[in-house]
Amino acid sequence: MANESNPKIGITELLRDWSANRSDDPPDPLLKLVYAELHRQAHRHLRKERPGHTLQTTGLVHEAYLKLTKQTNVSWESRSHFFAVAATMMRRILIDYAKTKHRLRRGGVHSDLPLENALTISVSETDFD
Repeated sequence: MANESNPKIGITELLRDWSANRSDDPPDPLLKLVYAELHRQAHRHLRKERPGHTLQTTGLVHEAYLKLTKQTNVSWESRSHFFAVAATMMRRILIDYAKTKHRLRRGGVHSDLPLENALTISVSETDFD
């Protein structure tokens, strides 16, 4: 059970229990304990972005938390492990967001094409006459 007087221990215990039981949803107390730190991390990441960035701190926190909770093959070791993965997720979300904005600005929606598919298309479209 989470220790209210020491949230660091409570977070680690909840993360380990969640990893061991691997239910679909994380325990509700976990969000309450990690939300403030996730919000601070998101704010730090967004301060480094250009002025007028349209992704808000809360949106970044929610998107990162959703991705974190979908991680099925991660065994959470500690609160620092969780927050390190959260920071990486936030950076990736911001990179994907910037790529999408840039892509839209440069001529519309283009989907990424895996190299294997590009080679297949290239060979099938080649005229062998």
